[in-house]
Parts: sequence; structure tokens; C-alpha cells
Amino acid sequence: MRIGFTLPQFGELAHHPQHVARFAREAEALGADSLWVGDRLLDPVDPKVGYAGTDVIPPEFRSALDPFALLAAAATATERVQLGSNVINAPWYPPAVLARSLTSIDLLSAGRLLVGLGTGWSPEEYEASGIPMAERGRRLDECLDILTAWWTRNPVEYRGEHWTVPASHIDLKPAARPHPPVYLGAFAPAALTRAARRADGWLPIAPVGRKYAGSDPIADLVRNLAGVRETVEKEGRDPARFDAILRVNPDDDASVEDIAATIARAEREAGLTHCFVELSYLAKDVEQALDLAGRVLERARAS
Repeated sequence: MRIGFTLPQFGELAHHPQHVARFAREAEALGADSLWVGDRLLDPVDPKVGYAGTDVIPPEFRSALDPFALLAAAATATERVQLGSNVINAPWYPPAVLARSLTSIDLLSAGRLLVGLGTGWSPEEYEASGIPMAERGRRLDECLDILTAWWTRNPVEYRGEHWTVPASHIDLKPAARPHPPVYLGAFAPAALTRAARRADGWLPIAPVGRKYAGSDPIADLVRNLAGVRETVEKEGRDPARFDAILRVNPDDDASVEDIAATIARAEREAGLTHCFVELSYLAKDVEQALDLAGRVLERARAS
């Protein structure tokens, strides 16, 4: 199992951005295989929609660093680890701007970028970004079209319902060929179908902690992954080439043993070969984050 960790981006960790490069460098030295960012814009005072099926939003989201800046910092501080996003909320960004940022990060990292995209869930974040939330699925589809064109054609031209790229010379292409792998975060049926039809892989989540004791996220993962791969095959694609990278999302009461057990089950029961651990709820500073990363790696690889 390849194991990665989130970069210091949210909560208390976000207040010390000067340590991001050091975390990336030392996590790589510990044996981490990948480093990840998310994409939070704000934490509304009275949210219309809570996080992960709840009525509230974690206080960690009140402090958030920019995902592109963190990926660029990690790219220049490391040599081996892959760099991923889970997820960039693609409809917030003009696709040409997004393509430029992702291409730059892929080149900075010499082709180590894993592009994870999604649509988000917060009405207030859509309001702040100036994009109608009802259009998010259609805008994501157009974004995927434009990213493919941006990375594989020259000149590039696109005219859609929501986005336009005038015929343009785009000489700078990603180091990864033909382009960085694109994963989609998806849970609703239509989103899962989009992932099966259009993406290189899926980004599922496995929560860990006492408040999830009545559920079995790995059993859910096994069932949902089988369904997605069945849809991949119906779309005329090879399900064996459709990847999945698991986000292990521990609550603040989860132990290293809980996390390692979840990773072991994901490998044994779902056949996954890559996961990463969210550290925002467990670590208050970079030293604690690195200590957790080291202990998770040691425990998981001893299983």
C-alpha cells in the first residue's frame, strides 16, 4: 500500500505556512508516498449545508491556505512523492486559469501531479465565488473538456455553454504524458457515473473514529467501487485500468491503530494500493503532524 498525508493546510496548521516546505521534505524522508491538499474557501456562520452529512462545519475550515500555493511549495521541496488534490472544486475557477495553474505545478514537480477534482457542497462558497451552484455539474464537464484540450492540442479552442477559450497557442504542456491523471471525488449517482465515464480514477473517503462506530466505511467502499467499475465497463472502458485512491478521514478521537487498521482493510478487502491520511483534525503543529505520519507509516507497514 502506498501511503500519503495531507499538507499543513487547515486549522491550527494553516497558521504556520512557513513550515509547509519542511513538512513536505521531512514527510518524504519518513517514507510518505504522496502529499495532498483540499479546497476550502470559507466557513459560513450559518451554513445552509453542513459537512459530511452533519449540520455543522468543522472549525478547522475557518483557517485555510490556498491549495495551489501549497502544491507549488511541496513540488520544489521534494523529489519523489506524488502531489495530489482531493479535491479542487473545479467549477469555482475559469478552466483556462485552472489549466495554467495545474500545468505549472506538474512541471515544477517533474510530472508528479495527481489532479483530483470535484464540485464541492457549500452554497455559501459558491455564492462567494460568483458561480451558480445549480450549474456545478455542467461546468465540471466543460472544465474536463477544456483541460483535455489544453493539455493535448495546440492551438486550443473551446466554446461551450459556460466557458470559452478563443483559438490560442498553448505551447507549455505538462511533464506527465499525455497529461496528469485526473481523479474525481463523487458520491451522488450522477457524479459516480461521470467519474466512471470520464476520469482515470475515483477518490472515495473512509471516516475513522468513535462517532462512526455504527457504520462500516470499508464495506461501503467495496460495494461502491464494484458499482463504479461496473459502470466503467458499461462505458466501454477497461475497469482494471480505473484507479481509486482512498482518503482516510480520522476524527479527533481516532488512534494510530484505528487508522492503520482502516488502511489494512482497504488493501485487503477493496484491493486498493494507494491511500492518504487527513491530519487536520489530529495535529496542531507541524511537529505533531510529522510524528503522526511517522507512526502511521510504521504501524501500517508492520501490519
